[in-house]
Amino acid sequence: MWQGMFSVFVLFGLWQAAGALRVGGIGDIPTPVDVARALVDATQTSRYWSSWAISGERVAIGFLAGTLIGVPVALALGMNRTLRGIVFPVMETLRPVPPLAWVPLSILFWPTLELSIIFVIFLGAFFSVALNVLGGVDAVDPSLLRAARSMGARPRHIFWMIVLPATIPAIVTGMALGMGLTWEIVIAAEMIAGKAGLGYLAWEGFVNGSLVSILVAMVSIGIGGFLSCGLIWVLGQRATPWQRKS
Repeated sequence: MWQGMFSVFVLFGLWQAAGALRVGGIGDIPTPVDVARALVDATQTSRYWSSWAISGERVAIGFLAGTLIGVPVALALGMNRTLRGIVFPVMETLRPVPPLAWVPLSILFWPTLELSIIFVIFLGAFFSVALNVLGGVDAVDPSLLRAARSMGARPRHIFWMIVLPATIPAIVTGMALGMGLTWEIVIAAEMIAGKAGLGYLAWEGFVNGSLVSILVAMVSIGIGGFLSCGLIWVLGQRATPWQRKS
């Protein structure tokens, strides 16, 4: 923790010094002190907190949908070779397409912009979670599976007693990666198709030529991603006590 705090302190110290000394292009960017003051002022307005609520709701809905669908799908593909041979090629074909490339099609397909943004967030979370979980299933020790089968264990027993517990760390990792990606996507989607949210605040700052407003939105986004990902890691440690270091 102290090492992390020190690195953050050094980063902001260098940024502040570069801004004060007008070093290169960084000198044209507001200093951390300016951003902190603007952030404090923004927190006094209801619009800032409503933007937080809107972006947070979009992230939560899209992330939960992607996780609740991605985890079962990946587990099913990992347990059934026939199903995997049918479905996985389709997933691998769609996966390289950036989620933001789906924005125009989503706007045409879904009846509201809100659903379009949530759908794009869902795609980013789904592929991140599903691929990590599928990798976790593939990484299960084959000797455990063979031992279970030799003792007469049925597929459902193997799944609940071996595969699922062994895959929990991969599920947590996929959820953390998916959560980070959803914050990236929601901000870009709000810039393109949204009319509210933290991403829209950043876009407004760009249109108005306010670098401070852009940085306030960026810092807010970073805080949101840090807190939500940190919560997932904490819950993941509680779900996998056998992985805690002594």
